[in-house]
Amino acid sequence: MKRCLTTAIATLVAAGAFTIAAPAPTDAQDVTELRWATSSVGSSGHRALVSLMTMLNREMDDYSITVMPTPGAAASVRGFATGQFDGYYGADVAFHEIAGDTGRYEGFRDQIENELLQSFWTFTLEVGLGVRAEDRDDYDGWRDLGGSPVFTGPAPWDVRAALERGMQILDVGHDYIELDTGLAGSSLAEGTIDGFIVYTTGGGAPAPWVTEAMLATDVAVLNPSADEQSILEENGVALVEIGADAFETDIHADEAVLIPFFYGFHVGMNVPEEDVYRMLNLVEEHSEELVAADPGLSQINDDMVDIQVRGIQSTGDAARIHPGLARWLRERDAWDEAWDDRVAD
Repeated sequence: MKRCLTTAIATLVAAGAFTIAAPAPTDAQDVTELRWATSSVGSSGHRALVSLMTMLNREMDDYSITVMPTPGAAASVRGFATGQFDGYYGADVAFHEIAGDTGRYEGFRDQIENELLQSFWTFTLEVGLGVRAEDRDDYDGWRDLGGSPVFTGPAPWDVRAALERGMQILDVGHDYIELDTGLAGSSLAEGTIDGFIVYTTGGGAPAPWVTEAMLATDVAVLNPSADEQSILEENGVALVEIGADAFETDIHADEAVLIPFFYGFHVGMNVPEEDVYRMLNLVEEHSEELVAADPGLSQINDDMVDIQVRGIQSTGDAARIHPGLARWLRERDAWDEAWDDRVAD
């Protein structure tokens, strides 16, 4: 499986990709190298993959896994599908866009060389909006941001796609402003934007850059109004309530009402059934250690089976299921026979 790195990969390595040291097996030729792509440094996805691969590299001495940061999860999906990476960071929203030939992936299906499979659902991300605290009383809900400049996340990111979907349903009609994530807080304070995306991982851990922005600027979470919440739910968009204590700063609300979607770290049939099954067992065995390193991974410690089942249900038939994941769920009596014809071979 060892392959030469392309120029694009080399650029990413220079930008921050790294291999987490693992014990060397007796025969170095037995080591399988995996270049596992994730989102950019500072994102929830990057933080989570570093924690996961630190453990897997320690416990699986027949693998050497390199964490590869990219501009966003969409770049990791595209890179895996076109043969640049051996693993990727993908969400249910991306699977649906690819299957439907829509959104960010319109026209992409013809470029796919490696099939995109579900192999490990890791957590939900929950997206919403923040505004200047001093202006909070000017808003009743999301639609009051109509016509305003809003940073809903970097253009290729799944969190932006999930948030924009909700805003489109509500016909918010905002002006999207593209920013570096590190400028979100200062841009809000200076009035360049009137709102930006606020999101958590695993029902309670804000993304690192979101926390930094909220520490730098007094930000109030803007929840959708009761009417807007009803409209979202009527259109199949679920909502969750995240307590204010999940944030390091005062969010000027008792809770944040956010839209959840499912994220996972996946591989294809380039990794055999036995090895995906072994990885899942190791994640389950070391779940407490993983959560201690990254609270965003709390859902795999709370109920790892449940997050796999709900991820598969949310994805539907938009992507097939890795046989290693299927085997893992069958052993836990959590497999739905309706999924039998969706297992890759």
